[in-house]
Amino acid sequence: MTRHKLKTAAMAIRFFLFFSLLFVSINPTFSLYEDQVGLMDWHHKYIGKVKQAVFQTQKAGRKRVVVSTEENVIASLDLRRGEIFWRHVLGNNDVIDAIDITLGKYVITLSSAGSVVRAWNLPDGQMIWESSLQGSTPSKPFLYVPVNLKIDRDNIIIVFGNGCLHAISSIDGAVLWTKSFASEGSDIQEVLQLLDSDIIYAVGFVGSSKFVTYQINAKNGEVVKQSNVDFHGGFSGELSFVSSDYLVALDSTRSILVSISFRDGKTSLHQIHISDLVEGFSGMASIVPSKLTDILAIKVSSLILFLRVTGGGKLEFVDNISYPSAVSDTLSFLEGQEAFALAQLSGSKVHLTVKLNNDWNSDLLKESIKIDHQRGLVEKVFINSYIRTDKSHGFRALIVMEDHSLLLLQQGEIVWSREDGLASIIDTNTAELPFEKEGVSVAKVEHNLFEWLRGHILKLKGTLMLASPDDIVAIQGMRLKSSEKNKMTRDHNGFRKLLLVLTKAGKLYALHTGDGRVVWSLLLPSLRRSDTCENPAGLNLYQWQVPHHHALDENPSVLVVGRCGTDSDAPGVLSFVDSYTGKELNTLSLSHSIAQVIPLPFTDSTEQRLHLIIDAGRQAYLYPRTPEAIGIFEPERPNMYSYSVDEEKNIIKGYALEHHCNKASDGYCFKTKELWSIIFPSESEKIIASVTRKSNEVVHAQVKVIADQDVMYKYISKTLLFVATVSPKAAGEIGSATPEESWLVVYLIDSITGRILHRVTHHGSQGPVHAVFSENWVVYHYFNLRAHRYEMSVIEIYDQSRADNKDVWKLILGKHNLTTPTSSYSRPEVVVKSQSYFFTHSVKTMAVTSTAKGITSKQLLIGTIGDQVLALDKRFVDPRRSINPTQSEKEEGLIPLTDTLQIIPQSYVTHSIQVEGLRGIVTIPAKLESTSLVFSYGVDLFLTRVAPSRTYDSLTEDFSYALLLLTIGALIAAIFVTWILSEKKELREKWR
Repeated sequence: MTRHKLKTAAMAIRFFLFFSLLFVSINPTFSLYEDQVGLMDWHHKYIGKVKQAVFQTQKAGRKRVVVSTEENVIASLDLRRGEIFWRHVLGNNDVIDAIDITLGKYVITLSSAGSVVRAWNLPDGQMIWESSLQGSTPSKPFLYVPVNLKIDRDNIIIVFGNGCLHAISSIDGAVLWTKSFASEGSDIQEVLQLLDSDIIYAVGFVGSSKFVTYQINAKNGEVVKQSNVDFHGGFSGELSFVSSDYLVALDSTRSILVSISFRDGKTSLHQIHISDLVEGFSGMASIVPSKLTDILAIKVSSLILFLRVTGGGKLEFVDNISYPSAVSDTLSFLEGQEAFALAQLSGSKVHLTVKLNNDWNSDLLKESIKIDHQRGLVEKVFINSYIRTDKSHGFRALIVMEDHSLLLLQQGEIVWSREDGLASIIDTNTAELPFEKEGVSVAKVEHNLFEWLRGHILKLKGTLMLASPDDIVAIQGMRLKSSEKNKMTRDHNGFRKLLLVLTKAGKLYALHTGDGRVVWSLLLPSLRRSDTCENPAGLNLYQWQVPHHHALDENPSVLVVGRCGTDSDAPGVLSFVDSYTGKELNTLSLSHSIAQVIPLPFTDSTEQRLHLIIDAGRQAYLYPRTPEAIGIFEPERPNMYSYSVDEEKNIIKGYALEHHCNKASDGYCFKTKELWSIIFPSESEKIIASVTRKSNEVVHAQVKVIADQDVMYKYISKTLLFVATVSPKAAGEIGSATPEESWLVVYLIDSITGRILHRVTHHGSQGPVHAVFSENWVVYHYFNLRAHRYEMSVIEIYDQSRADNKDVWKLILGKHNLTTPTSSYSRPEVVVKSQSYFFTHSVKTMAVTSTAKGITSKQLLIGTIGDQVLALDKRFVDPRRSINPTQSEKEEGLIPLTDTLQIIPQSYVTHSIQVEGLRGIVTIPAKLESTSLVFSYGVDLFLTRVAPSRTYDSLTEDFSYALLLLTIGALIAAIFVTWILSEKKELREKWR
């Protein structure tokens, strides 16, 4: 190359560098990833099943409804769209008992069994004050906020909890006075304060046969008057206020209603048999929890009866409706006018009726709204009134459905709905999407030429970093709309899947991993309350049938396991559901219980996976119940083992499968034989945690190459069990025992032989213990009382019996056969390496990343107390870390030892997002080996992708191809321009 050409190339490179610097400095504050939010992750917010709601619809300000839920969430929702204005998740140990709104701007909440009262600012949800209440006697908690509070006065709020009545200042939450009823043995049921009166009425029971009324001075808490009345029939404990001086209770047989009057300090009883009010009554009644004026609602068999209280405390029958139905509380909407609502599901419609309290025969509102039948029955209804344009009163109803969803009904339509059942996920699984068939368009996007040009102009502005904030939002919307990740077909990287989740309500959802939308949902009939199954409960979700890729005409299916009852010996139910359509294929009501489900590594000719279900009596049942399944299972039965961990009895047992049960007609039942047991002495140890490897985990390499080019053979066994025990005094909360009284013992146990392979004791430590087991290592988290810090320890176990198999030539020539099976009954020669580190966070849950081939390095996924997910590289918890690693160890990648695990802010896979109420983390391998999907669930749902070893096998989706082409074009133009300039300069020099 001539000197002239070299000068030309140098000029081109200088011009390109100048152009690049100028290009970068156009907008230095612009974030490269700002227009890509939501492309690789999604976050959905929920609140859970609503149990109490209070409307706030004043003319000034936004119209909203404040709710409390079974997930211990307090939230303010927009009445127009159902969106969350604000919310607070109080946690599992702070159960919400009651909520109310006072003075139109404060939300008062009672929680922790009547121990904590809080006031929140209604517009923004900021906490104004908090008060802790003392008490020692467990009792029914309730909150009473007087309706006549004055803004310019220090009003009192009445709270009952833990056997004490408290008066709380509405200004700062100070406890003004406390009245204890523990010494008197009174169980207070309700509190009432009449308008413009300083007397508080507290009513309840003493024992089961005495009714007691207290008149208490609201200013100082002194008892002004007390009256008792005996009822020899005894009370069941249920009562309901029907007016300011009347209440109705049920007797101990639940067949007699007792109306109680406490007017003018005098208590009198009047009883009436329900059979005198309702012909043909039999059985037992229960009071429907509702606050109706002068009307009592009771449930009798399959009916809800409405009874009116007349003069002298007498009761008269008004009407009845079929059960199940929902009854709202009384709503005052005009002076002297009160209404309530009835909601009932019939077929595919919800029938909503609003009636006047004093005129049952006239309906203020009667509507029928068509609804998705997969939502189930109406469980709760809350009503609110509004003024129509013609100055008449209209009503809106907030209803809670059987599947825990929340709907707002108004003017015969569903204004909005929320799928809040997704806040109570109990198990998850995945299903691959179908292949995209040739010639079939999955997503049809229609747009005209103007939209096409506008889209390309916006993309160009984004590439040149000239886009405004509005343009960035538009670009993001276009990308989400046209993104490949939202298709309903399988992609070559394996990012698009169906995420199947089972909720506490017994509903199965299929979520698209692209954006989290609900593809289909099914309220399982087998997990709905019925006469034959009064207390159904979902347990787990398993893959049942996964057809091979060539069987495109077959859909995969899942197995949903549940039980009819709360006890472990309750009969089980099985449901088989199509993963693509959400259709229930079959259901089985079992005659036996379900204590354990073991998916077996075998499939039949239809690719149904074999499962063993073990009942409470340790008998095993094979499913599917077909001769083919028996033929596949019988040869493998001698190699089938199981174990059980009984934390209550402090025992671990191992079992083997024997011959068929004694039931001659059931050839699919097998007995189990106890092989071994480990009984931990209750005076020194208590089991608090156990974990084992995932049965479907893929291990790529059975050896680990260390610094001196030597190898260590991993002890990889699916039968290895991790168990953690603590001293009995350390079984409580952190700090319940001194360091001298506390110790944590960790075991690695072979679950086939019961042999303890490793045992380590952490003195001065206690739980809770969270652990993950992967390949040949386990990482567990606990609290160190001596150091007053959390710790994280790692144990790695290696197979020493293969220590001589290190000659590569012998491996090549076949001298060593590493695939030769070994017996679990032979004592393994193992070596264990361990290390402990301080950790700064409390942990809720832990998981580990998983990939398709197991090649990619592992990351620990740690759910922190702040409801975020932290990704910690496994190298940080390597037990071989040392303070001064050698050069070869540094080349291997060992990190110098520190006593604390350093947390890098960029390691949070949830970024700045909080997954409120975080309960679990699930990792899903993609087809792309470098990438794993991470799904975190609690009250919120969050999904993202992680690449522990970076995306070494592909370009990332945010790679700017347009910028690359622009750069190449600029470089070519720069070379062409400098070449022309150089040619002209050379020509001028030649003319000289």
